[in-house]
Amino acid sequence: MDVIERASVLLSCRVHKAEPHGAAITGRTWRITLADGRAVFMKSQPGAPAGFFAAEVAGLRWLAAAPAGPPVPAVLGSDQETLILPWINAGTPSPGGVERLGRELAALHAAGAPGFGADWPGWIGAAELDNRPWPGWPDFYAAGRLQPYLRLLRDAGDLDVAGAAVFDRLADRLPYLAGPAEPPARIHGDLWSGNVLWDRDGRAWVIDPAAHGGHRETDLAMLALFGAAGLDRLLAAYHETAPLADGWPDRVGLHQLHPLLVHAVLFGGGYLERAMTLARRYAG
Repeated sequence: MDVIERASVLLSCRVHKAEPHGAAITGRTWRITLADGRAVFMKSQPGAPAGFFAAEVAGLRWLAAAPAGPPVPAVLGSDQETLILPWINAGTPSPGGVERLGRELAALHAAGAPGFGADWPGWIGAAELDNRPWPGWPDFYAAGRLQPYLRLLRDAGDLDVAGAAVFDRLADRLPYLAGPAEPPARIHGDLWSGNVLWDRDGRAWVIDPAAHGGHRETDLAMLALFGAAGLDRLLAAYHETAPLADGWPDRVGLHQLHPLLVHAVLFGGGYLERAMTLARRYAG
């Protein structure tokens, strides 16, 4: 089934044309123009693993259900290999839009979650995400967010015994490093700047989630990892709406360990070295 035919079947309407829009580790993308002139966004990965797009669909719908949270694209159609969303005309962030996103993220996180984890098997980029529930964040972070990728790096020969021992010490210290206990937040889970799409009105949409119940500082640390627009302004608006626990700046690197390990597994490069530097700092 070609792109136009697949889009037509999933949307139950006629499609005028499909224009390639790019490719990423999660699949190829298109701008689909419908017969009535509307445009939609289509992402497809032939042979996608079972549950790959289902996890994104579940995450998008769960985030969208948070009252006063950031806008999330509606799911227009999906199957095992494809996801179709509304087309969002890209713009640039405005100062007011950045502050609004900070407040909306606070509302999203406050919507909460039943526990740490999710009801569906997860994916972050092209890596599987262990969403099995845990009663507390330190155990969840160690077992579900660090250990799976450390095992992959050890099996590939990228992480040696000494490096693994650093992370073992870190895991033991997590209950003391995590800060005051907080209830599980409803988080995006992969909120780097590329997953914040600014529209022509200067408002931010959040896309490509790895959504789950987690720690709210995780989303904010992810925004800081690769440099988000107006981050200081965003954090100020967030903190004004929902003050962060004392010492949160010292925990930013702790929350960045997970995405760094995922990137080390998927892309190699210097990501593991960056993660090791942070791990040694927190392991003591």
